[in-house]
Parts: sequence; C-alpha cells; structure tokens
Amino acid sequence: MQTLNALDSTLRSYLNPEQTNHVKRAYFFAEQAHFGQVRRSGEDYVTHPLAVAGILADMHMDHQSLMAAMLHDVIEDTGIPKSAIGKQFGPTVAELVDGVSKLTQMEFETLEEKQAENFQKMALAMARDIRVILVKLADRLHNMRTLGVLQSAKARRIARETLDIYAPIAMRLGMNSVRMEFEDLGFNALYPMRARRIDAALRNARGHRKELVDKIRNQIESTLEQEGHEVEVVGREKHLYSIYKKMKSKRKSFSEIMDIYAFRIIVDSVDTCYRVLGCIHSLYKPVPGEFKDYIAIPKANGYQSLHTVLMGMHGVPIEIQIRTREMEAMANNGIAAHWLYKSDGQSANGSHARARQWVQGLLEMQQRAGNSLEFIEHVKIDLFPDEIYVFTPKGRILELPRGATAVDFAYAVHTDVGNSCVACRINRRLAPLSEPLQSGETVEIITAPGASPNPSWFNYAVTAKARTNIRHFLKHQTREDSVALGRRLLERALGVFDSGLDKVAEQRLADYLQRHHYDELDDLLDQIARGNRLPAITAQQLLGELDSDPAQTNDQASPVAIRGTEGFMVSYARCCHPIPGDPIEGYLSSEKGVVVHRERCKNLADMREKSERLVALRWDDEVVGEYAVELRIEVENRRGVIAVIATRINSMGVNIEKISTDDKDYQFTYVDLELMAHNRVHLANIMKRLRAISSVRKVTRIKN
Repeated sequence: MQTLNALDSTLRSYLNPEQTNHVKRAYFFAEQAHFGQVRRSGEDYVTHPLAVAGILADMHMDHQSLMAAMLHDVIEDTGIPKSAIGKQFGPTVAELVDGVSKLTQMEFETLEEKQAENFQKMALAMARDIRVILVKLADRLHNMRTLGVLQSAKARRIARETLDIYAPIAMRLGMNSVRMEFEDLGFNALYPMRARRIDAALRNARGHRKELVDKIRNQIESTLEQEGHEVEVVGREKHLYSIYKKMKSKRKSFSEIMDIYAFRIIVDSVDTCYRVLGCIHSLYKPVPGEFKDYIAIPKANGYQSLHTVLMGMHGVPIEIQIRTREMEAMANNGIAAHWLYKSDGQSANGSHARARQWVQGLLEMQQRAGNSLEFIEHVKIDLFPDEIYVFTPKGRILELPRGATAVDFAYAVHTDVGNSCVACRINRRLAPLSEPLQSGETVEIITAPGASPNPSWFNYAVTAKARTNIRHFLKHQTREDSVALGRRLLERALGVFDSGLDKVAEQRLADYLQRHHYDELDDLLDQIARGNRLPAITAQQLLGELDSDPAQTNDQASPVAIRGTEGFMVSYARCCHPIPGDPIEGYLSSEKGVVVHRERCKNLADMREKSERLVALRWDDEVVGEYAVELRIEVENRRGVIAVIATRINSMGVNIEKISTDDKDYQFTYVDLELMAHNRVHLANIMKRLRAISSVRKVTRIKN
C-alpha cells in the first residue's frame, strides 16, 4: 500500500522541495476532508487518493497533477466546493479536480446515459487541460486494482466500461503499461475462469520456451556486440488479454499464438535503430511485407519503433521491435512522458501535440453530436484504429483507421472538403468513394460547389469525424426541408378558409405555440411536415374554425406543388413509383412526411378512410431530379438479349437500379427493370427505344 513517506521519496527524486510540499499539503487537506470516510475494503478513504497520486508520481507527472489526484474526490464526496479548492491551491488545480469529478447532481434515465454524460463532461475538461484524463486514468487504475471487494455485478460493469472506454483511451494517448494493466484486470473481472486457464497455460509454456528464448537472445546480443552496438535485449511477453483477443478474433489455438517469439532491442539513438535493423536482417531472414517503420511515420499517439518479423532457426518466427530509450518511455507512458522528457523533448512535444489534436477532434465531435450517447458511440469508433497511412497529392501524410474510404479521407482533410466531395482519384485513377484505402496510396478528392453528403455514405464511412459531420449535415438539411414543406402544407390548409399565415394574428399564433409547447413557428411547421400534426386541423385551431369538418374542406384547397427538391420530407411510394406527369396524391405518414402515390394506386384506396391525412398534390412546372419507375419487358428466349437491353438503356444515359428475370414459358421470358426517368415523356422515349429491339415483344409499365 502506498504511504506518504514512500510517495515523498519518489517526489524528491524529480520535484523541487517547494513543489513536494504543495503535494503534501494537498494530501493533508484531503485527509481532513475525507475524515471518517472508509472504502468498502475497510481502509481509510484517503488511501485511495494517495495511491492515485503514487501512480502519477511513478510516471513523474508534475506537482499540479499530483495535487489534483489527492483532491479528485473532494468535490464529489465531501461537499467542499470548487471555489474552496481554488482559494487553497489555485484555479488550475481546482479546474483539474472539477474536470475529474463526476456529474453527481443530475438525474439520468439510464446508467448508459449517466456514463456518457460523465465522459462528455470529462472530454470538455480535457480540451482545457489534457492532464484531466491522466488523473482520471490513474483513478480508474487504482479502482481496478481494488475491484475484488465489490459485488460481482458492479465489478463486471466497471470492468466492461474500462475495457470499452478507458483502456482504448490509454492506448490512444500512448500509455501502453496502463492500457495493458487495464486489460488484464478487466479480463480477470469479466472472465475469471478464462483468465485463470490462459494464465496457467502461459506459465506452463514459459517453462518449455525458456531454453529457446535464451538461445535467440544470446545470438542477437553477440551479433550486435561484434558490430560494436551497446544494446539491451529483452524478451517481450504477451499479456493475457491480448492472447485471448487473438485467440478469439483470429480463431487460433493457444499454441499457435505462443509459437511466435518476441524481443525488444533498446538502443541509444535513432541512427543506431536502423544500423541494428541491418544487423538483425543479416542474422535471420526477414519475412516480406512485415517490416513497419513507425519512427519515420509515428502512430497517432506518438508511438515510435521499428517492427520486423524474422524467420529464425527451425522456422521459428521472431518478432523484433527496435527503439531508443526515449521511445521506450513514450511507448510505456505516452503523453505522461511529455512531462518527464519535456526538457529535451521533440518526441515528447510531438506526442503532446498529437494528443491535443485528438482532444480537439473530440470537442468538435461533441459539438456536432445530437446527445451524449451518440457522442460516446463516435468516441468508441475513434478509439479502435488499426492504422493505415495515405498521402495527399501534395505529399502530406494522413493517418486513418483500417477500412477507411475516400469519404473518411475527405473529412480528415477538412469538413468542407468532405461535405462537397463528389468523386476521388486513388493513385491517379478514378475510383468509387466506397473503395477501402490501402497504406501508401495517394488520394485526391474531387469536389463540386453545391454538392452535399449522401445518406449512403453511412454504409462505408468509418471514422468518427466523417460520420458525425455527415449526420450533422443531414439533420440540418432535413430540418430546412421539413420547415419549408410544413409551411406550404399549412398555407394550403389555411387557404381553404381564405386565409394565410400572414393573416393570422401574432398574439393568436404565439398563444397557440405556447399552448402546444413549441418554442417557435419552425418547430410546428417541422411537425406538420413529418406527419405528426395534421395541417387541416392545425389551420382550424389557429383560426378558431373548429366547427367545420376537415375532411370536407380538404378537397377545396389548391394542390401542393411537388418540385423534387424537398429532400427527406417527401418520399415516393415504392408500390406505384410515381414520376412527373402522373396524376398524384399524398398521404401524411408519421415521421416520414408526405408519401407521394399515383392517384389510382391500390394502396392509396385503402388509406382514403383517413381522409384527413390525404393531401392534394400536383407536379410543379419545373420538376428536377430522376425518379424510379418499373418496367416489364416480354422478350424471346435468346442468348445475350438482356445484355442488348442493358446496352440500349445505357446508351440513353439511363441508370438501371434493379434487374430480374422470370420465365413465362419455353419461348418467352419476362425481364423486370427498375430504372431512373425524369418524367413521363422521358419514360415514353425509353419504352419506344426498347420496343425497337427485335427480340422484344412487349414493354409495359408496372402499376402496382
């Protein structure tokens, strides 16, 4: 157990006496504040903040972080306000403590929502001071070490949250030793039996492997010594959770995973890293495609190292990592090493800058996310990158998660580039936006003014930034569409009574909005467009004409013109596929807005019982866009006839969405097509060209 004397000894090794005294003063303040409080284990509560400070001291964190660690539960558990901490220890420490404190004063409907809100608050505090997350990680690490005293259900919940959120954050910040301890402690709490079995197998395998491990290490050391390199060679053991994850994801047995021998070579300089690599490759044969240079191109969390895989004696695969001592410290402590190496540190400052960049990305995501649950889902996506590195046309390197597409690349360059993206070139060839990118490719984004994100991008965008921005844009666009359509529907309904929105008294409108709990008129119009409020009834309520029957007045109004630019609030029925030129009628569907049907659609006949939801529609004089339509073509059974039809349609610049065949008899076949047409005239031209094909017997439009 951490004691104040032991902590004092650690602090004096790297802090000056004044800073050490500040930390001890924070300890005595916390001891008084938590007086009488005990942990579930029966120990005095102050042992927890003391242990958290000890974890940070082992990372050589600055004195303000250690003071915040001592005080991190004071606001939450003792009732002492933030202002009192600020008065005693300064505003910086008070902000750090407040950032780590949970949201205890708010009520949440679900535990998930509470966790998400807490994390969101912490992310905002991180944006102000990155040390907040380091204190939080140390706090969580000590809680995980003492998880055994909790009830099993609560312990499993905390372990799951740690594996889902805190272990990936530690990895993202380059704090590898913290991440590995999180994973092993979480694994033990969630799956105790599996952890025990793997641990026993690992101990057993360690005994069998010892001789070969020593032999390989001695060979490496003697080879490098002959070349005049002073190095440290250490065997690298896989930890329990990584073995379990590999067994599960790669469907490999324990023995297959343990067949690989791993070593780390620690050297004095970057130059020596590459020299040692050459020596190692001359000692054993390297496996092609397995070399990775993370020194030239560091990972997003600042991690730097050379990785290579060799084929050793008797065909034994050997994984080698080569790095400097500073890189080793950075790999283990990540961003925390920024404070340890800040005097020398280019690599440390680089890590700190990357971490700040990531936190700024979190802040941007938080501002665009609809709620805290949506935000935390995006964060989870962002925390599991298996990186690829791609180039812009000007040679700038961008890091993206594996599976990322040109859409993710576009948003990584800039939000406006993503929003106006229409096509891409990968290594100078035109490629679909959905094509997964590979490391080393050069990607060029083609943009167009007025272009906008497509909802289908959700199917292949993987980065949190891309998905957040697409969702934000579509939400905003949907709102604009729905308000505009709602206004037209309400104006039409008011027109029945020879009125309009401009003729409704301002006070009457304000009273109506207040009575129905709308903040502004746009909220009401939005609900009308979504089909959640009926325009005819709303119009009567606004005008006080509730005696008249909306069903009778509905037909008297002039039809609403459909332009084809209404976006998501107007959809076209899949049952009858209306296109411009068809007589049409609309049905107000809840949350879907206006669904356009052809006037003689069978499904519309069934809806006439709810006549208050029917809307008279007509096509605008200037309709834009393409509309799906279905054709049935009766053709002779000849080889290649479908290719002829497809070629003829393609020559007219028409897109085929779907195609299927159904045999009528031995002589004729039905070909069903769904294609995109501008209007009835365009469709008539398409049908005329199809009838001109010699094998085609009949072309008809499918009506229902």
